[in-house]
Order: sequence, then structure tokens, then C-alpha cells
Amino acid sequence: MEMIDLIKKLASQLQEELVNKRRHLHANPELSFEEYKTSAYLKEELKKIGIQHFEPKANTGFTAIIEGKNPGKKIVALRADMDALPITELNEIPYKSKNIGVMHACGHDVHSTCLLGAANILFQLKDQFEGSIKLIFQPGEEKLPGGASLMIADGALDNPKPNSIFGQHVMPFLPVGTVGFRKGLYMASSDELFFKVKGKGGHGAMPHLSLDPVPVAAQLITALQTITSRFANPLIPTVLTIGKVIANGATNVIPEEVYMEGTFRTLDENWRKKAHEHIERICHEIGKANSIEIEVEIKKGYPFLKNDEAITQMAKEAAIAYLGEDKVVDLDIWMASEDFAYYSQVMPASFYRLGTRNESKGIVSGVHTPTFNIDESALEIGSGLMAWLAINELQN
Repeated sequence: MEMIDLIKKLASQLQEELVNKRRHLHANPELSFEEYKTSAYLKEELKKIGIQHFEPKANTGFTAIIEGKNPGKKIVALRADMDALPITELNEIPYKSKNIGVMHACGHDVHSTCLLGAANILFQLKDQFEGSIKLIFQPGEEKLPGGASLMIADGALDNPKPNSIFGQHVMPFLPVGTVGFRKGLYMASSDELFFKVKGKGGHGAMPHLSLDPVPVAAQLITALQTITSRFANPLIPTVLTIGKVIANGATNVIPEEVYMEGTFRTLDENWRKKAHEHIERICHEIGKANSIEIEVEIKKGYPFLKNDEAITQMAKEAAIAYLGEDKVVDLDIWMASEDFAYYSQVMPASFYRLGTRNESKGIVSGVHTPTFNIDESALEIGSGLMAWLAINELQN
């Protein structure tokens, strides 16, 4: 039997088991950097497969190795994240989150389950391929500084060092049974913006006795938009959004302060640095012009994610061989961010999407929503494809 057909057969045989594992993880979510029970559960499941040795990384994360023949010839890494989000689940399902206010609303339960499935397949086939597979189970993708950065700092990519790395992520906009790839620039960097417009409060009927921060905050919001419309190169995707504004005044009360939060995203590191300078300059100059102090804090987040051209092309061709050409789509640039970008900055990497949508079953909600769910037939596809991509990469 050809390797690709053998992987499909093994993935199919694992499907029921994968559903049970995913439902266990979904019902027991843990927040970023608190994935103690999740990590312990995954290790126990890997031990059942036959994988006994783990290297702890970044507190709750860990790595493991599956060695094939001639294990040092080439090494491919497969990564899954484990953390959940601070969201209260609204799905009425048997495996609904038991932890009120915590939910696997971004599919990390799926990612961990698929890597378990891929590990099972690869361990069964370890005598039939050359090289090694490094499994990376990572905490804290949803929270700065990002678990990927901590895993790398803790040596997750050392001893042995992979030649390349793959990451898989659910995509509720793609029908189940399909996957998506994009070569080159794919996802944006992400920075968090915090502002305090500090005035002098007073009675709304006597604004001349106050320093009203509200119109200044409005002016600031408008001025910040010129960064994307007038300072950014139109060929560089750029987003600046202010998503939170708190004044806490009243109909007749001028507040002491306006507090704002936002995000800045782009796909060019040089422009990212210049944009930060523009943000600080605009805050200073608008504050000075209005005799009001404006404090700004820019928390630098994840870098942009760049998929290696050659590896992603090979992965796309391998996916076509596995699923059929009509089931593999090209992705557009995505202005969301993902800490897998840290891996892509230090080694050849490919981050691709797993379709999970099924409109006939009402499974249509986006990630980070309280009704997010998946068509669980994606588990068989995700596990088998990840195993196939790893073996295909070793063979190339």
C-alpha cells in the first residue's frame, strides 16, 4: 500500500478516538499559560501511543520526538497550541465547557487533537520513513508575549534543531474537507495601543473652566487614521483600530480623563517601527496644541508571519495529492495575528488552514465567538494531512 493511502487508512481508523479526545479538551479548557491539566492529559495520551520522553518548555509546554530510520538525517517540527479564551460558551452541546468563562473558541482543542492523531500515525509508521518528527505542544498563543516566543527562548527548536516547521489552524470560513495555503507574507504583526488623554474635569455648562479631554480624544482618533491613509505605503497592508473609549463623564460632567485602547497591524517591520514613531508624535503634538497631556503606551506584539515559499508550495502539492485539487485553495493575506510567526522568523515555516465549516449543520460561527464549533470530520483530515505533510517534507 502506498504511504499516502496507508496514512488515510490510519486516520480513518482513529476518527472516533479523535472525536472523544477533542471533546474532552473542549469540555476542559484552560487559559493561556495555565494549561496544566491540558498538558498532563496530552502527555498521557502520547504515552498510550508509545511516546514516553518529553522535554518541558515554557512551564506548561513540551516537546517530544518520533524517530524514524536514520533519525538525524532530517527533522521536521509539527506545532499545536493548547490554550483557550476568556469567553463563556453558548453552545448547547454535550461537551460544552465545564469552566464557566473559559472556552476553546479558537480551535486550539482541535489543533492539539490533530497533532495527537498525527503523532499516532507517525509512530506507527516510524520504520517506514527516514528522519525524525519533533512534536511541539505550545502554551499561550492568545496572550502576549506569545507562547511561541517563550518556547523558542526555552530551546524548543534545539537539540535537535528542525529543518522546518508546520502549523495548522482551523478556518470556519472554509468548508470542512478543504484546506488553504498561502506562500510568502500571510498574517500581520500585532501591537496593542493604550492612550490616556488627561484633562481637567468640570461642569458641562462651564467648559471654559475645564480642559475637556473628550473633543481632544476625538481629534486624536481622527488624526491616528491618517497613519494608514496618508503615511503608509498603499502597497503595505496596514490597520489601525481604536476599539475601546472610556470617558466616564455624564450629560453635564466633563471627565478628568479619556482612556482608549486599540491595535496596530502591518506586514513590514521597517514601516511598523516608523508607524510607532508617528503614533507617539501625533499624541505629543495634539496634546501640546490643546494644552492637554496625552500618554501613550505601545506594547509590541507578534511579528508578521511569512510562509516559506518552497516549503509551502511543496505542502500545497502534497495536500492536493492527499485531498484532491478541488479541496485545496489559495488564501488571501489575513490581518489577524498568530504567534506561529515567531517560528517563521527563525526557520523555514508553513502555516496553513483547516476547513471546519458546515452550513447544513449550522456550524458557521467565527473564531473568538461564544458559538464557535467545528464539523468534527475535520479531525480525521487534519490528523492525516499533518502526518502526510511531515513525511512528504522528510522525503524531499
